[in-house]
Amino acid sequence: MKRVTGIGGIFFHAQDPAALRAWYRTHLGIDVQDWGGAAFVWADENGNPTKGMTVWSIGAAGGDQFAPSRSPFMINYRVDDLAALLQALRDEGCHVLEKTDDSEYGKFGWVIDPEGNKVELWQPPPGQ
Repeated sequence: MKRVTGIGGIFFHAQDPAALRAWYRTHLGIDVQDWGGAAFVWADENGNPTKGMTVWSIGAAGGDQFAPSRSPFMINYRVDDLAALLQALRDEGCHVLEKTDDSEYGKFGWVIDPEGNKVELWQPPPGQ
């Protein structure tokens, strides 16, 4: 079974999200959108868009979307078969959160790594 196939997103908290977003926009040229992040569309070796993107987003510190982790970041990894991977992780003794989510954006599940960081696993909808 193939496990992680790519990085779907990088999410982190900031004390002053607006100022930090502006810094990344000004100094690194990241096209930060009104929703608080940017989407990096994947491309092939010739620069042609391919299916997939990586989301980058800064949110306000103090939120609970990374709970039970207290880390200020969370990385979202793309996977092909979320249910099979979550079961494999459980069988291997990993701390898999029971909650999963199935929405128009795909299927999501979470595992806590040995350092206490919440890791998001994402199976995109078919065709993405």
